[in-house]
This record gives sequence, C-alpha cells and structure tokens, in this order.
Amino acid sequence: MPLEFAPSARSTVGLEWEIMLADPATGDLVGRAPELLAALEPQSADERYTVTGELLTNTIEVTSGVGATVAEAVGDVASAIAAVRAATDPAGIELLSAGSHPFAQWFNQRVTDKTRYRTLIERTQWWGRNMMIWGIHVHIGVEDRDKVLPIIGALSDFLPHLQALSASSPYWAGERTGYASNRALVFQQLPTAGLPWALHTWADFERYLDDMVRTGVMADVSEVRWDIRPAPRWGTVEVRACDGMSTLTELASIAAFTQCLVEHFSREMDQGRTLATMPPWFHRENKWRAARYGLDARVIVDAAGSQVPVRDHIAAAVEDLSPIAGELDCSAELAGISDILAGGASYARQVAAADAADGDLRQVVQHLIREFREGPASSAR
Repeated sequence: MPLEFAPSARSTVGLEWEIMLADPATGDLVGRAPELLAALEPQSADERYTVTGELLTNTIEVTSGVGATVAEAVGDVASAIAAVRAATDPAGIELLSAGSHPFAQWFNQRVTDKTRYRTLIERTQWWGRNMMIWGIHVHIGVEDRDKVLPIIGALSDFLPHLQALSASSPYWAGERTGYASNRALVFQQLPTAGLPWALHTWADFERYLDDMVRTGVMADVSEVRWDIRPAPRWGTVEVRACDGMSTLTELASIAAFTQCLVEHFSREMDQGRTLATMPPWFHRENKWRAARYGLDARVIVDAAGSQVPVRDHIAAAVEDLSPIAGELDCSAELAGISDILAGGASYARQVAAADAADGDLRQVVQHLIREFREGPASSAR
C-alpha cells in the first residue's frame, strides 16, 4: 500500500519520555494518571509540549515539540515536567523514570481505559499484562524518505550503544535480574516489536506493511513497534530501543548522540556512499549483550565480526561525531555521553544504591526519585 512520509526538516529533534507515578513514602506505583490528565491534557493544548496517558494508569508521557536543536526539544520536556510537578506535588505523588520499577507487581496495575490498549492486552495476554516498562523515544527528522530505511539499517549497528547507555532496568518485580536492561528483552515479546527487519527501500517497507495489515497482524503503521522504526506521520526516524532515562541531562545526551548519528549517515548518502550495516544475526547478538552487560559489553562492530568493548566504541564515535555536534549546536549535550561512561549508567547506580541499603529496593526507588528531581549527582548524597 502507498504510504506517505510527511515533510520534515532535516535533523530536527522530537522527544517522548515515559514517567512513573509513585507514592512518596512507599515508593510503590500509583494509578492516578487519569485524574491528573483531566487537567494536564487540556492545559498542554496550546503549548509546544504535550502531556498524555500511556498503557498503564501509573504512567504519564511528556512529548516535546519539533526542536531545531536538542536544547529546544529538551526545553519543551523540561517545561512539561514543570507542569506535571505543579499537579503532582500538591497531590502527594512523586515522579521517577527507569526501564522498570524495582519491585512493583504487574497484577497490581490498571490498564488505561482506551480501545487500543484493551485490544493489545486481549491479544497479547500474559506478556501484555507484564509490560511494566518505561522508555524514551527519540525522533530525528529526515528530509527524504528514500534515506529512511538505509539510515535505519546503519543505525541498527549502534543500537547496543544506545541501549547500554540508557540501560536502567536491572530489577524486575523485586528481583535482581542480572541484566542491565531487562526491559529490552521483555518488550520484544510483543508482536511486531524487537529489531527492525532488514529492509532496504521504502517500497520494501510498504510491502511489509501491506502483508501485516492483510494478514491481520496489525491495523496500521502505528503498530510497528521496532527498536528503530520509520514514523511516517512525523517524517522521522524514531529510536525506541532505550530504557527510560533517569535524568533529563542523560535524555539530552542520548538525543544528541542519536541526532549526530542520523546526520552523519545522511551526509554519507549525500556523497553517494552506500551505508554499511552488519548481518542481522550480529544485531541480535549485540542486543542481547547490551541488555545483559550494559556498558561492560563487548560488541560486534563490523561484518567481519570484530569485537571491542562498547565503552571504547562509544567514546570513539563521540569523538568522530564532535564536528557534526558543533554544527548542530549540541556539543554540550553530546559531551554528556562521556559523563555517563565515567559515572555509570542508571542500572549501575541502582545496583550501587541497593547494595548500600543492604538490598532494600525501596531505597532504590528513593534514589530514582532524587535523581529525577535533582540529576545524577544526587545519588552520591
């Protein structure tokens, strides 16, 4: 089926951030989004940002407008968070974000009363009800739809890097999983989720979508839930592989890294170069390694199977992308990637907080609440 790709300015930025609502005393999740959204949604109607609900009533999602720079999109998100806090602070609700909640149980959560969510749960059953996961989505504008699938293929080589940097789900339902990002492996259980198929042209994507709709797998393109997907409505490539970021500064850094990678690949195509990508079996292995080991993973970096520590490959990529970051006015945000490498991603900080509290996961939630409000430095207090 013919599928339009909306016009979009090149390398513009859009951000989505899923945020948990928690009881400040117990740290457990509270399903109070509907009462908050009754006021917050109409309040955001005339703003650049939006505040909306998600699958579970314990979650609010904030979304930026189209940012010419990372800073502009992050500013929208900061304004949205401020608006949410103006409602949650008086209501006695705290905010936090991570790929998973350290101890909450799925059977205590309520699904938002919308047809699309009821349909999802009806189809996916136990796995759908277990989707107690939170993430970020980074949209980068692409001016030519013929670039979209090649960029997705090349960007797939860097999915483990983005996943390791954002990994923030080491605990699940009260248990330490041994994974840096348990969310990554849970989310891919949904139909049409997981790694993107190795498609090369827009016509390939249209044929894929036609097959999925014709056979009843999905109703429309919005149900493509790949780790990286085309977003035709917005004219963007959308990265969905990342766990929920625990701080706004880290969200900004991931956005800058993604923006610079997409711009780099776009320039390569402008020069008539074919974008290289690894075999899909290497992508699958890298995803598992990043989920398991986070920033301590060794990843496969080329079609020959060469392997290097993901930390080293991230650091080299940041250095290579620095000139592009300067041109895109996101040098400060990209430099934050080095701070994550030095200070540890959220999963490592959560484990350290648990160890310091003799395994008390309630203290991990309090750590995440402090980080969300104050930034990663607060974890050292």
